Amino acid sequence: MMIKNAVLHQEMLQSVCLRGLLLLLVGRQVYTQDQCLKASVNTCGDCIKSGPGCAWCKDLNFTKTGEQEAARCDTVDVLKERGCPADSIINPKNYYDKILDKPLTKNSPPVQIKPQELQLYLRPGMPHTFQLNFKRAEGYPVDLYYLMDLSYSMKDDLENVKKLGNSLLAELQKITGNARIGFGSFVDKTLLPYTDTNEAKLQQPCADKNEPCQPAFGFQHVLPLTQDGSKFREMVAKQHISGNLDPPEGSLDAIMQAAVCVKEIGWGNSTRLLVLATDDGFHMAGDGKLAAILEPNKETCQMVDKKYTMSNIWDYPSVGQIARKLEEQNIQPIFAVTKKMETVYTELSKLIPKSAVGVLSDDSSNVVKLIVDAYNNLTSEVIMAHDNLPNFISVKYTSSCSGGEKPSDRGKCDNVNIGQEVTFNVTVTAEKCINSQSFLIGPLGFSEKLKVTVQTRCECECDDSKNLHPHCGNHGTVVCGSCRCQSGFLGQRCECQIGQKDEASLKKQCRKENGTECEGKGDCVCGRCQCHITEGGGNFYGEHCECDDEHCEKFDNKQCAGHGKCKCGKCECEQGYEGTACHCAKSDEDCKIEGSVCYNRGKCECNQCVCERGYKGPYCKTCSACQPPCQQSGNCVECLAFGTGHFEKNCSLACAHLDVAAVEKLVKSDCRVRDKEGCWMTFTMTEKLGFDTYSINVLKDRECPEGPNIAAIIGGSLAGVALIGLLILLIVKAILYASDLREWRRFEKDRKHEKTSGTNPLFQNATTTVQNPTFSGDS
Repeated sequence: MMIKNAVLHQEMLQSVCLRGLLLLLVGRQVYTQDQCLKASVNTCGDCIKSGPGCAWCKDLNFTKTGEQEAARCDTVDVLKERGCPADSIINPKNYYDKILDKPLTKNSPPVQIKPQELQLYLRPGMPHTFQLNFKRAEGYPVDLYYLMDLSYSMKDDLENVKKLGNSLLAELQKITGNARIGFGSFVDKTLLPYTDTNEAKLQQPCADKNEPCQPAFGFQHVLPLTQDGSKFREMVAKQHISGNLDPPEGSLDAIMQAAVCVKEIGWGNSTRLLVLATDDGFHMAGDGKLAAILEPNKETCQMVDKKYTMSNIWDYPSVGQIARKLEEQNIQPIFAVTKKMETVYTELSKLIPKSAVGVLSDDSSNVVKLIVDAYNNLTSEVIMAHDNLPNFISVKYTSSCSGGEKPSDRGKCDNVNIGQEVTFNVTVTAEKCINSQSFLIGPLGFSEKLKVTVQTRCECECDDSKNLHPHCGNHGTVVCGSCRCQSGFLGQRCECQIGQKDEASLKKQCRKENGTECEGKGDCVCGRCQCHITEGGGNFYGEHCECDDEHCEKFDNKQCAGHGKCKCGKCECEQGYEGTACHCAKSDEDCKIEGSVCYNRGKCECNQCVCERGYKGPYCKTCSACQPPCQQSGNCVECLAFGTGHFEKNCSLACAHLDVAAVEKLVKSDCRVRDKEGCWMTFTMTEKLGFDTYSINVLKDRECPEGPNIAAIIGGSLAGVALIGLLILLIVKAILYASDLREWRRFEKDRKHEKTSGTNPLFQNATTTVQNPTFSGDS
């Protein structure tokens, strides 16, 4: 159970540290010394604050009429290219003064670090590196406070500890020649469920009533640090075992009081060791809720008559609180534990810098050797760290030791012997302008520290006259090349007197596209916007105050994902990152296919293809709305495949985007286009990488129309004319027949209605009498 708690607590602590680091990175400006990233720049001081790559030209005639003063701010190279004389360029550099620099010595008092005090003058964003030397002095005093678990299971161990006073002191004297030892003990809080709260049990918590047993207690300080080994044996001999209920003990309560009660324990200017001897695990912050203790540990000394008085009122401290207090007091803990607890305290040791774990024998008979070995291991490891680091200051360490070449938040050297000198390179960077502030740097476990005072260089040092200058129309003074106008005058050269110009026309100059005056983020003064300060303490900037560096796209609730800086509402990503919120590591591995990136039809952003011109799919392979350009490609197909057409003379130049091959047969037919001669060309188009490039297969044989058949045309024409004439005759005949038939029917109808006897009165017989003129009638 304790192993799981310890590991879980370690993971929680690492998670908190990681979140804190990411929050710092989100708000941190990334400076480079080879470029000048200007924001709102009106003066030389503004320019210097913009970054270490920015310099200011103070030459009076550098800016043109109407050009903003921000033009004076740029990199040194750019300013020289634009004609600024070298002696007119203001570009402050870092420097430092050694306030205290005593040589390293082993004399009393020994000096183990050099220098002892520095004054740094830093330009924001410009790192400065200095050397810090450390040399372990022989005979450096040691204070050892022995903190023992007096729960009933440690009964045998207590008997051996009662005998070790002189032997432990003698071993330490062999190493340093100047050692002191002290003693304290602990059990647990005297509340349920940690301890039986029956009054009789509180007074006699041991199982054997006939055995000497002291009342239950949380932590008690027995003996301050002393050089008298006999006194140690005498005071420890008076100690008796005690008891509690649950296996975990109040170890962290005891460690906290031993660390913060400096005066009571008697900690001196020495190597401070705290030995914790126990055979069980420990309660930590939050466990106090089991006894209805809700008030967190306040990390202050609360001892009255050598007893911890807030044991039943304050919760147990957290591992983080213990680690911080031990580091603040330069105390190096040694966990002397039984074999079954080794894993738990090894995990705990990983969370506490400069700590060691040793395994006790069943009766603690090996405790002296364990302490000596742990002391040698701890003191041979030098970890350089800083305390009380101000905001907006970062510190990195490198060293000449093995593995120390890479910059880290702490410098480390292993196996450093007494008298051996090691050198650390300390790089300090001020991220923004701050007031003069100090912090300490020193090896963990040692009281000696280097005091570093940082003062930022955020103003230009120009030797200008305070008299009115003709360059400023005699209405202002020159400050680093710019005009500082008298009251009532404004403008680049103090040419604008308040009240002389039409207010409406001046305000119109402050409106972007007839919008709000200065975007509502500044004041319009003499036709120019003077921008306000943002809520975060920065500045709005731009001609109409349209920009700020505090409102960029976020990812995982971090501006620019912590991998870029916000510039006028857009993220400028650090090298190796991309995306609108700098949320992606730059890579095109997942966009590569067939030797190309996104088929050359898009860009790879955040390891995904962002397609162009309507292409879709994971690799921009297809375009559902796109049709093959058959008609547009017809002329090129004709000239490349058949050597004819409009592009016949410049075919290779005009049709370089097409690769045409003539084939006998096509599986499918995408396009059918007429050529110059009227023949049909049939071909397929396969898109290649990129845009408008195709591989074309065209049929060798074109479909050309045959010539006209004259005989057939004439014969057909004559046959047509004859057929038409015949049809006309038949139509006329039919009309005449129909007319005769109609008359006949009318005649027949009239005959049926006649009233005569049947002889037509108009009828005359057809009898003709002919007389022969020569006949006389005589027979």
